[in-house]
Amino acid sequence: MSSTEQTEDEPSLYEHHVFVVDTGQTPIRLDQYLAQRLPHLSRSRLQLAIEVGLITIDGKPTKASARVRPRQTIVVRLPYPPPLELTPEPIPLIIPYEDPYLLVVNKPAGMSCHPGAGVYSGTLLNALLYHLQGEKLPSSEQNASRPGLVHRIDKDTTGILVVAKEERAYFGLAKQFFAHTAERRYWAIIWGQPREEHGTISAHIGRDPYQRKKYRAYPQGEQGKHAITHWRVVERFPLATWIECRLETGRTHQIRVHMAHIGHPLVGDRVYGGDRPRIPLWTPKVSQEAHFLLQLMPRQALHARYLGFTHPITEEWLSFEAPLPEDFAGALAYLRKLRDTSPSTQNHTSPLR
Repeated sequence: MSSTEQTEDEPSLYEHHVFVVDTGQTPIRLDQYLAQRLPHLSRSRLQLAIEVGLITIDGKPTKASARVRPRQTIVVRLPYPPPLELTPEPIPLIIPYEDPYLLVVNKPAGMSCHPGAGVYSGTLLNALLYHLQGEKLPSSEQNASRPGLVHRIDKDTTGILVVAKEERAYFGLAKQFFAHTAERRYWAIIWGQPREEHGTISAHIGRDPYQRKKYRAYPQGEQGKHAITHWRVVERFPLATWIECRLETGRTHQIRVHMAHIGHPLVGDRVYGGDRPRIPLWTPKVSQEAHFLLQLMPRQALHARYLGFTHPITEEWLSFEAPLPEDFAGALAYLRKLRDTSPSTQNHTSPLR
């Protein structure tokens, strides 16, 4: 643990942090220490800042590999990166609902929700700005680079999103997502066979200390943020299981991290082990079948299929469902074919609710 403060000098140009290392801190590399405490900064940006002397320990320039020790004072003073300019782009969108206050989008796989590190175009926001023909989307100071977005789904996850078109709707929707009163349900295909037909995963989620772009579960709550996922079986297959997940919280990568945590990563999830399935009774035939399934589903098999919320202006309850994308439906068809042609398997299903 460390104490930190952020100063207000030249707020439009620099961010300034001061960390006083706790007496119980074990020795750790400086760049790792700062990556845990400043997750909005990439490791490469931190290392460059250390190299040019913008980060000091006890007032002296240092190296990224230097070990942080108790009672040291670490000062970080970095220029803010220039804001990304959002450019309207004529990208087709599937919009099942729109009114003067908000719109609902069915996002395809491969589309990021907003520009970020290494992604400057082709995003949902670029497409929305073109669709709205110059109409500005609302944002807060903390959300200035992601106007209109009150939630998001991963680049390779498909499905339903709601976007605010004006300020009252923006804050009204944000309040619901913060209070977890909006209802979200996802479909996923996971490797293997859970023993139960349904369950609840309660484990904090935080950044992986060694891989900044990855998250991990902390079941004892020692790090990260509170996260709860409810799941149930929809249909079972020899290789994998189709499940529905209902989010009680909305953490980054939540379903992907939680399912990997219980030993059932999502099919195709390269970050959390879904491209390296661990299946009992592995044989050359099973290996071939799994390889073909990954060809059908090269991304994480996750689809935001349902979203329900109260309209922030009319107070009407709205709900939307997104049909299965082609790759997800193709993977299910292949799994059914494997099951139905195998004499040793039976069809296990759970009715949708």
